[in-house]
Amino acid sequence: MTAPVFSDLALSRRLERAEGRAGSRYVEAHARLEPQSGAEWTEMAGAYAMYDGPRSPVTQTFCLGLFQTAAGTDLDRIEAFYRKRGAPIMHEVSPLADKAVMPLLCARGYQPIELTSVMYLPLAGRPAPDLPRNGNIRTRMIEEPDQEIWARTSLEGWKGLVEFDDILLDLMRMVAAVEGGKRFLAELDGRPIAAGALNIDNEVALLAGASTIPEARSQGAQRALLEARLRYAAESGCVLAMMGAEPGSASQRNAERQGFRIAYTRVKWGLECATRE
Repeated sequence: MTAPVFSDLALSRRLERAEGRAGSRYVEAHARLEPQSGAEWTEMAGAYAMYDGPRSPVTQTFCLGLFQTAAGTDLDRIEAFYRKRGAPIMHEVSPLADKAVMPLLCARGYQPIELTSVMYLPLAGRPAPDLPRNGNIRTRMIEEPDQEIWARTSLEGWKGLVEFDDILLDLMRMVAAVEGGKRFLAELDGRPIAAGALNIDNEVALLAGASTIPEARSQGAQRALLEARLRYAAESGCVLAMMGAEPGSASQRNAERQGFRIAYTRVKWGLECATRE
């Protein structure tokens, strides 16, 4: 009998570390392909501090207060890291982090700016959900020659939904180039209509970046991508899958249909970005 997985500090540490490491590998890919970008990451006070440019969504920290108590001097160092690079200062903080983190951030002028449902799914012995499928959609994991196709499909799926459209293609190209990352396409009658990413760390599979081009939405592409990545993760020895979604979104509902449970709601805290005009 498989032991139950509870939403506790141990789980949060595992999930947040997996996402933090995925972000650090992205930064490493950017630094390798574009050294002039200044992309860099470091670990301070148990948190991953990542810089990928002042407008990149990767520019933030993960795991603050999860692995050790964060003091004011730790925040001084982290804030200096971002101010030196002219970047806003943001922290993705688990509600299971040390209780001292929230008052510390509030005292320094941070404000909550974003919520994420962090979801998880134990993979051992998981039965396939009995849901209707679109038999015309096929999925495949891409190889290096198809990285540009994957990036452009992702671009079309995310265009108009994020605030950084003008840099989105470059971001997706970097995602496609991350070492060890797996990229999947969903195709309808041979045409790419959706794209998604998978990163594996310490037997945890992080599903991220899934999008569908506007004219092909609501046809089952996201479900097909989700199933393909979960199947690959299980076959690769992963025991947990995780993903983040906007609370109450279609992405969250799709994940819940597949058996995902909400572990907790994570808060992104911002400093300079909270006061910008």
